[in-house]
Amino acid sequence: MMASSSSSDLDRLAAEIRACRICALQPIGPALPHDPRPVLRVSTTARLLIASQAPGLRVHKSGLPFDDASGDRLRSWLQMDRETFYDTRRVCIAPMGFCFPGYDAAGGDLPPRRECAARWHDRLFALMPQVDVVLAIGGYAHRYHFARLGQPLPKSARVDEIVRRWRDFEHAKPRLFPLPHPSWRNTGWLKRNPWFETELLPDLRAAVASALSPSQLSSA
Repeated sequence: MMASSSSSDLDRLAAEIRACRICALQPIGPALPHDPRPVLRVSTTARLLIASQAPGLRVHKSGLPFDDASGDRLRSWLQMDRETFYDTRRVCIAPMGFCFPGYDAAGGDLPPRRECAARWHDRLFALMPQVDVVLAIGGYAHRYHFARLGQPLPKSARVDEIVRRWRDFEHAKPRLFPLPHPSWRNTGWLKRNPWFETELLPDLRAAVASALSPSQLSSA
């Protein structure tokens, strides 16, 4: 009965988030430049949480997170097929900003909207205590999730620095993996840092495989 109640609570909150229009109607700073379309996939059974940045334009149109080249690279990092990746019984995907934030003057994606974390995030993750592994992707996700889980980062900490320290967090509960964004913009960084593929990714894949194991799902 408790699990059912928790699932119902999460379903209600997820429905509220998907109906959210705060960044258009009560924004912090400039309003969202297009209609909101919050994107998230959550459940009370998934042991793996992909804590990303914010949807891009393609995801805004499709409503499916990581339905783009960044998603292809992320699935390659995880050695995970699309069917598993989009199985919400096993994998949750919750970005720091639920809506595509728009573009800056240079044509790059704007940062995740601040309204989302302030209004929704603490309540959302409190309803998913079953998560064993958190993949925090990019600086905004690093700062929020490390602080949420009792390991606040220095304000001056850069993404590169935190990712290099991934072994420092191996005993955290849940296990925290700080990752760079799988965008093509980081291709140069990945080439300059071969340890990411040869050292971090095997560790990441082992933790993900454990979180996705059938025994973990059946015990949820």
